[in-house]
Amino acid sequence: MHTTAGERIIIRGQTVGAPDRHGQIIEVRGDEGKPPYVVRFDDGHESLVYPGPDCVIEHAPRAD
Repeated sequence: MHTTAGERIIIRGQTVGAPDRHGQIIEVRGDEGKPPYVVRFDDGHESLVYPGPDCVIEHAPRAD
């Protein structure tokens, strides 16, 4: 998983009825866009995230 600061992350709920968590990646601490990421979630909480298979990165559209 590779990303840059400013992109969005979605962490899928792990149980039936659990909501997805949405946030913005504010810092990439790994080399070449690799984890861990510092994420500011939409509720204002910030956390260090090591994304697993339940995570989706919403990449910004490329300006070609």
